[in-house]
Amino acid sequence: MFVAKVIGNIVCTHKDDNLKGLKLLIVQPVDEELRDKGKPLVAIDTIGQSGEGELVYLAKSKESSLPLKKDLVPSDAGILGIIDYYNVINRMEEK
Repeated sequence: MFVAKVIGNIVCTHKDDNLKGLKLLIVQPVDEELRDKGKPLVAIDTIGQSGEGELVYLAKSKESSLPLKKDLVPSDAGILGIIDYYNVINRMEEK
């Protein structure tokens, strides 16, 4: 799993039948300090509640579509939850 920020959405007039009715969002992966990390990617909003500006956690590959309970959903990433609170303790600084 990884953390990302929702930065936009995608509207498609034609898409795979297994994606019909699902919201597609553009997400920017972030590091532990919430700085951009890597390139943005398209993710399926498997919970149907995510929106622009929210911090979310995702899964990649086959695991990204498991919550949909469908076979063979073409996806690279899937949003599994919205993050309400995020805290990272740097254990190296504590020593």
